[in-house]
Amino acid sequence: MPSGEVLAGSSVDQPPDEVLIQQSLLVAERFGPLFDRHASAVHRYLARRIGSDADDLLAETFLIAFRRRAAYRKLHVNVRPWLFGIATNVLRRHARQEKRRYRALARVPADPGAEAYATDDALGRLDAQSLRRDLAAALAALKRGDRDVLLLSAWAELSYNEIAAVLDIPVGTVRSRLNRARRVTRAALSITITSEEGA
Repeated sequence: MPSGEVLAGSSVDQPPDEVLIQQSLLVAERFGPLFDRHASAVHRYLARRIGSDADDLLAETFLIAFRRRAAYRKLHVNVRPWLFGIATNVLRRHARQEKRRYRALARVPADPGAEAYATDDALGRLDAQSLRRDLAAALAALKRGDRDVLLLSAWAELSYNEIAAVLDIPVGTVRSRLNRARRVTRAALSITITSEEGA
């Protein structure tokens, strides 16, 4: 559902995100519906990147957004990407923890119980686990800026312009980082796929 839209039949029609931010400058409680609209998407993004600490980082993200709401300008970026940008900056303070998470995921062995089943479904799960490990290893190997751009594009589904705005970098830098990150991850995954095909 696009930012600012309200589900049909909802009991209380809420104004668009930008209006809620402006209203919250006078009445702090008007910030609450922004949390209701965007918290689950931001939490999913954080959980995929850092795991169980996502709850704490979500709280920190929205606390920062609330404190900085007076500085928000729609001219630069809509509220949803703005929140993902704040979440990404919060993650930067936990970069080592995120990298450790990807390295740990890369070491997780395939489920040994799944090997007992000779079905296509079990083989598919094993392939998916192998790819997940290799993707996690590739993500851990990326430079932080490249990883941020890749995951804002892939997991937060932000456009190049939105990523540029929230990270405060030129669109050309977004393109080059994304290209480099995709090349590295594709190479890591293609090595796995090629080695499995040769087995």
